Order: sequence, then structure tokens, then C-alpha cells
Amino acid sequence: MALKVEDYLSESGQIELPKDTTICTYLDRNFEAASPAVAYRYLDYGPDRSVRRIDLSWQQMRSRVSAVGARLQQITEPGDRVAILAPQGVDYVVAFFAAIKAGCIAVPLFAPEMAGQAERLDNVIGDAQPTVVLTTSSAAETVRDCLRRRAVRLRPRMMAVDEVPETLAAEIRPVPIGMDDIAYLQYTSGSTRKPAGVEITHRSVCTNVLQMVLSVGLDFDIRSVSWLPLFHDMGLLMIMFPALCGGHITLMSPAAFVRRPYRWIKELGSDTEPGRTFAAAPNFAFDLAATRGLPPEGESLDLSNVAGLINGSEPVSADSIARFNEAFAPYGLSPTAVKPSYGLAEATLFVSTTDPDAAPRVIYLDRYELGFGHAVKTTPTAPTATTHVSCGHVAPSQWAAIVDAATGTELPDGEVGEVWLHGDNMGAAYWRRPQETEATFRNKLVSTLPEGSHAAGAEPDALWLRTGDLGVYLDGELFITGRVKDVLIVDGRNHYPQDIEHTVAEATPAVRAGFVVAFAIPRGASEGLVIVAERAPGHGRADPETVTADIRAAVSRGHGLAVADIRLVSAGAVPRTTSGKLARQAARAEYLAGAFGKLESQG
Repeated sequence: MALKVEDYLSESGQIELPKDTTICTYLDRNFEAASPAVAYRYLDYGPDRSVRRIDLSWQQMRSRVSAVGARLQQITEPGDRVAILAPQGVDYVVAFFAAIKAGCIAVPLFAPEMAGQAERLDNVIGDAQPTVVLTTSSAAETVRDCLRRRAVRLRPRMMAVDEVPETLAAEIRPVPIGMDDIAYLQYTSGSTRKPAGVEITHRSVCTNVLQMVLSVGLDFDIRSVSWLPLFHDMGLLMIMFPALCGGHITLMSPAAFVRRPYRWIKELGSDTEPGRTFAAAPNFAFDLAATRGLPPEGESLDLSNVAGLINGSEPVSADSIARFNEAFAPYGLSPTAVKPSYGLAEATLFVSTTDPDAAPRVIYLDRYELGFGHAVKTTPTAPTATTHVSCGHVAPSQWAAIVDAATGTELPDGEVGEVWLHGDNMGAAYWRRPQETEATFRNKLVSTLPEGSHAAGAEPDALWLRTGDLGVYLDGELFITGRVKDVLIVDGRNHYPQDIEHTVAEATPAVRAGFVVAFAIPRGASEGLVIVAERAPGHGRADPETVTADIRAAVSRGHGLAVADIRLVSAGAVPRTTSGKLARQAARAEYLAGAFGKLESQG
């Protein structure tokens, strides 16, 4: 009998997983049906605009996952780490779930051909110390070259999953796996420090998928479309939907989407009943789709089937949502489809989103008051107005409190503080980092609000996760205002870098919007503001003195700040994480190390 969402809820409406539930519990249920229906589909786009459809049915998945899992059991012990260094595709899906089914800890990574990521890959492999690396025959040579850089005694074995004979499937053995055992290590993108492996348990991921289903208003047979990298938390949770819920997902590579965004849009509207498609993407994808993802002239498109589009992974832009809705409303997209959301790897992924029937909510806060930690609403035309998009309500069976991190006390609505989280979806720890684990995952609230506490219902002795994000509650909804480590403190007042970066992008067409970073450096007894901005296409010969003068004037007028230094750099120079976020701390480190070429302007 098919299970419903309600089967996992207690009488009080909280998520209540059946005893001993694991990822394998759901997989086995789907495998037992031995359905010929497609579970995972990968669209392989060729350079000539051709597309090859690679399908993986539940029958095929059962056989292949079992075969690879059986081979892993021959060469590993339960709890060994198994890294996946494979290209995007169904082989990656097989490798990931086979590692878990074998009783190992999966470590989802990426094939070594990703440009500029060799150091990160080396760091992660050194940290996780996998016994085996799973790859594909097509990527085996580059993976082998990558592993040769390691000492022989530290070099893991390598296996191509597409070369494992399916006859081994019958040899897989049941392995005792507990709900609180580690299923996989989710390595953070490293926007502020070296990547750390978050220990995601079976309880964590099963809970978080249910939280997303309940919050967005989905069902268990939802169909998904994703181009997200499978080694990132958002991309990984997308492939969990079929595995746990029995539905179907269509995958493509990130490059396929970036080259032709309409590929994603087209799949969102294809081959399904109304209200049956769900997807997730970072904010930049909505901008890209709005400008370059419209259907070719004469081609029909119906997006009335889209139940929800999670917009998260980076600061959500009200302008991006408006452009996306305007572009695709003529094709039936509901104004409530786009769901601004908040999440992070340490919480498995998902924390909050707007209600199923709610459109995105935008408010305007006074920038000056926000600098002192007070969220004061103002009008859109006010000179100090700054735009903020609601991340909606926190998911069921999860708690988010706004906390004064220095005292551990909960702050009232309207006051900005650090977001602290509690719930069964939290990661267990950072892999082999006891001090960081204690500081991040093992916090206690000293006091909560006597009325209207957002910690109400959590256990009195609950442990809380410090997110490093700044947020505020207004009208019961969560707004994220910035990162603790990114906030600039100049002349005793807080300034949010994303606000300054927006001002810079608006000040002159000579810089690329979304490719500007602002950070502070020591300057005498105080701190000075530095801006690094990529030149916009077609403006390479723009007079740097004019450009920097425009930037200085705009920042002075909008923020009351003098700019200590401005660097105009070429496209691609501003560092970003593997998930596409601006890496402000990395940019600051590079700047202090003398990067970004010749000084072009200095105050």
C-alpha cells in the first residue's frame, strides 16, 4: 500500500519516523516493486544540440546498486568512506546509493576535470580518507591521475561502477544500519574556510525530505527536474526524492543549463500532469532563465504544472523573482510557484520557505537602523531603504531562534541576531573536527523569550546549531540579512556587504552585477572598505578613474562610507565557491596577498 505524508506525522503534527527507518528502508521498498518505470533520467546534450536520453528504471537501479554494493562489501568494512568522483549522470546516482547500501559512508564529490577545484578535491580526500573511490570508465584516467598525487599508502582503491557485472547483485548482504548512523559526508562549499564534512545521518536526511514535502505542499509521487551538481547539498537532496518517495527525476549537467537555460525550463513543463513538477535552484538561475531561457518562437510551453521552485543557496533577489515571474507568467507559471527559501549543509539542506499558496513577500528596511541591529520597515522610495525577501516559515519539527550569540539569549522579533537551529534534520557533527563541532553543533540557549519564543516546543536541554547567518523575524516570517563573518564594521556600525555590492553594480554599467565583492581590511586604528569588481562585457576600455569616481560617490551617498580601495578586474577574477556563491573571505585573503593585479585606484 502506498504511504502518504500523513503516515509520518504524530497526532500533534510533528514528524515521526517509523522505528529503524533509514535510506535503505525506502530504497528496499521501491526495489521490491521491481517497477519498469523510470526512476532517474539523464539528458546528455551534445555539442550539435543533440540529446541522448539515459534512463534508469527501478528494476535496473535495484540490480546495479546491489551489484556495486556487493563489490564494495568485498573490499571495505562497514563505516569506511567511499568517495564518488564521477561525472553528472545516472552512474553517479548508482555509486552514491550503492555506497550507502553497502554499509559505508558515501562522500559525494566531483570528477577531477572541474576547473580550479584541484586543491579543494585534494583537501577533501585528505580529510575523508576514503578506502575506495567510485568513478566511471570515461573518467577513470583523470581520477587515476588525481589519486597518483597522493602517497601510495594513502591512495584509495578505484572502481568504475559501469564496469561492475550485474551478476554480483545476488551477493549483496544485509548490513545492520541505525537511524543515527552516518549515511554520507556533505562537504561545505568553503565560502569562509576550508571545506568541512558534515555528518548527515539517515535520520537527518529522511526527516529533511519530509520537511520539504510538507513545507512546499508536495506529494510522494512528485516529479523533479534538476541540473544542480550532485555533490552539493541541494542537488543531493533532489535525488533523494525518488529514492525516498518513489517518484521520478530528470537530470542534466550544470553546463547544459548554463549554455541553454531553456533546457531546464522546457523539462519543467513536459510530460506530466498539472501541479506535479518541483525543482530547486540558486538565485542566479532564475535571472539566467528569465533573460536566456524563453522558448524559441513558435514552440509551445505550459508551466501550469509547476508546484514549486525553491529559490535558495545564496541571497534571494526580489528583482530576480520579479523578472522570472514576468518572463514566464504568459506560459502559465503561477505567481506562487517561486519559493524563496533558506537552508544550509549543516541542516542537511532545508530550513524554511514560503507557504504553498503564498507569493514571495518583499519588505523594505531602513539601512541605518539595520546597522545597529534593528529591523525597521520603511518605504521603497526612502533613501535608506534596503530590499529584503522573506524566507517564509520554518519547516515542521524544526526550530529557528534569533540569538544574541555573545550571551546565548533569544532576541525578540524585529531584532537582528544569529540564526540558531534545532531539529532531527541537523547534521551530527563535522567529520573529525571536535572543536569546530562543539562550537557549531553543541550550543545551549541561556534564555528564551517569555512570550512568542521561536524555541517553544523544543526540549529545554536541546542542543542548537550556530549557523553563522544573521536573521530577524518580522510578522512571524524569517528574513536572512547576511553572514556574521561577512559583516563590515566601519566606524562602529554594521554594514552588509551585499547592500554595498548592489550599490556598486547600480552605480556604473562598467561593472558586472553579481560579480562584485566588498570587505573590510585593517586601516590604522579602524577598518577600511575595499571593493573588487569585475568589468562588464564591452567596458574593458572604460576610463577607470571615471568608474571608480562613480563607485565612490554612490557608496558615500548610499552608505555614508569612504572607500579605501577599488580594484577593477577581468571576468572570472572574483572568487566564488563551487556552488556559485561569492567567496568574500577568499577575496579578502587574495587581496591581502597582493592578488588582483595592478592597483587601479586608491583613496
